[in-house]
Amino acid sequence: MERQIPKNVRQIGNVSDSPKIYVEDYVDTFFAQLSDKYRDDPQKPLGAFLIGDFQTYEGEDYVYIYGAIQMQELRVSGMEYLIDDETWKRAYEECKQFFEEGELIGWFVVRDDAEKAPGNSTVKLHKKSFPKKNTVFIICDPQEKEETYYVHKMNDLMEIGGHYTYYEKNPCMQDYMISSRKKNGAVQTEVVEDKAAQNFRDLARKQGRRTRQKHQGNFVYAMSVGLVLVLVIMGVAMLNNFNKIRKAQNQIEEVAGTINTVKDAGNSGNSNESNDPNGGQADDSEKGTADENTGAEKSNSVSDKKAEGDDGTSKNGTDGTASANSSQAKNSQSDEVVEASAVPSSSTNGSDGVYVVEKGDTLAIISKKMYGDVTHIDAICRMNGLSNGNLIYIGQKLLLP
Repeated sequence: MERQIPKNVRQIGNVSDSPKIYVEDYVDTFFAQLSDKYRDDPQKPLGAFLIGDFQTYEGEDYVYIYGAIQMQELRVSGMEYLIDDETWKRAYEECKQFFEEGELIGWFVVRDDAEKAPGNSTVKLHKKSFPKKNTVFIICDPQEKEETYYVHKMNDLMEIGGHYTYYEKNPCMQDYMISSRKKNGAVQTEVVEDKAAQNFRDLARKQGRRTRQKHQGNFVYAMSVGLVLVLVIMGVAMLNNFNKIRKAQNQIEEVAGTINTVKDAGNSGNSNESNDPNGGQADDSEKGTADENTGAEKSNSVSDKKAEGDDGTSKNGTDGTASANSSQAKNSQSDEVVEASAVPSSSTNGSDGVYVVEKGDTLAIISKKMYGDVTHIDAICRMNGLSNGNLIYIGQKLLLP
């Protein structure tokens, strides 16, 4: 079954070599337990068989090691390792029991005096036991806790500069470690510490924190940009509104000025009309009075001629003369009444605070008549709402201050 390349990994060493080796974290933990056990009893070396599979992806070879089974016995003769048949048989049985379809793809050795590089005997044993390409041989230094990886290729064991440790659920290896706890002595309690799961959770937490921090940073940046945009939009809107308000204010001021001008013109006309409510009547009265006077004069002239023509010739001359005189007296009285009603006497005009304009009057003359000087012209204009003191007419009533 083709597997996906793990994403949660930790790189150890230089991984540029081929094939790419991925070791599951439970297996790495098992190697560490064997190393600790050897330091406690370094009399004989310890070994384990590697369980995994091979994959090829886009022309690149991958080796996945997801299990390890401790060798029942690993003997050393000089620099040569010896693995007996009983150890092989036990390994195959445990592989089938715990890893089902797993395949033995290499071996692991921990010892102090291990050779720096596999000797001919070691290479020969490996090629005999694991003849496939890319099978793995691992030597562990228990003091330094360093592991060196070798791969079978080009008919030799070639050193690989580094590998990956990957993290995922591995119940097969976990079950095997629990069952073999008494053999390797690395676990003292009834429950094996789920180191791989703990490491995976720690890694997930770190990634989660980095993701949250990144999201928070992006959120803060987005909020800052949004706030700047809102402020810019508000500024533009306020500027537009200010211009609109200023324009509207100017229009209102123009309309208000127009209304005040019209209102002032109307008030001026009303003031003139109120100051001369009977102006037309006064003119008509004067014309009527003049016509009556003219008629009376003509009547008197005719009566006089008649009286002169009939004087001394008519028996009733005396009566005619008396009648004519009576008519003349009546006409004279009527003229006096009309004149008195049309133009007030100079002795009473203005005495009640209202002055009726007479023929030939100006504001200067009126001021001198009423106050003895011309200093009250402005006061009379203000009192009567006159903008031009020269525009007065006969019969106009002026309020005196």
